[in-house]
Amino acid sequence: MSRKKLSESQEDYLKQIYKLTGDQKSVSTLKLAEVLAVKPASVTNMLKKLSDTGLVVYEPYRGAGLTETGRMVALEVLRHHRLLELYLSEVLGYGWEDVHEEAERLEHVISELFEEKISEALGHPTHDPHGDPIPNARLELPEGPPVQPLTRISEESEGHIRRVTAQDKDELNMLSKLNLTLNSFVRVLGQEKTGVRIQTETEQYLLPQTMASHIWIEKRT
Repeated sequence: MSRKKLSESQEDYLKQIYKLTGDQKSVSTLKLAEVLAVKPASVTNMLKKLSDTGLVVYEPYRGAGLTETGRMVALEVLRHHRLLELYLSEVLGYGWEDVHEEAERLEHVISELFEEKISEALGHPTHDPHGDPIPNARLELPEGPPVQPLTRISEESEGHIRRVTAQDKDELNMLSKLNLTLNSFVRVLGQEKTGVRIQTETEQYLLPQTMASHIWIEKRT
């Protein structure tokens, strides 16, 4: 199905289903409602519509997953979004805390030609300002080193930050102030009840669990 026939809301649903399913085949209606900040009944109605168009496999009480066509649409929207984030950051000087909301608005309206021009201007990049992989023109995701969130890293392990999945402006600003940005060094000192204690090159911090779960590192071997 052509993206031109889809509404912005439908594209957002497909994108979120893709991001939430991960290694799973489906995501629950309640989880989608929480992430999209809408009522579960609204999610159910939209999933039925997307199922009718062949983009989603939906089973009541079991959730929804993407068909191959739906997956391709989701990857196209993600490509737009992540290229836009990088363009806003690298060319227009936006901070990494400001690019997400702008890209959310623009991802639905740029053409495939404009998308390719952005990619060319940036040298066909593989990752956005937060370290998220950018699908290429064939909608293939780039290969990269294995990464894990700080919440899953064992004590005394160390590595470098390769991805930050936080989207909240305040959280991203705080990470910048703590110098916990892409490629920064981190050593895990311990997993505690209240968070993860870490050592950077100059400081020690106890990060809340939620913040720590948003920081993904490539462990040193």
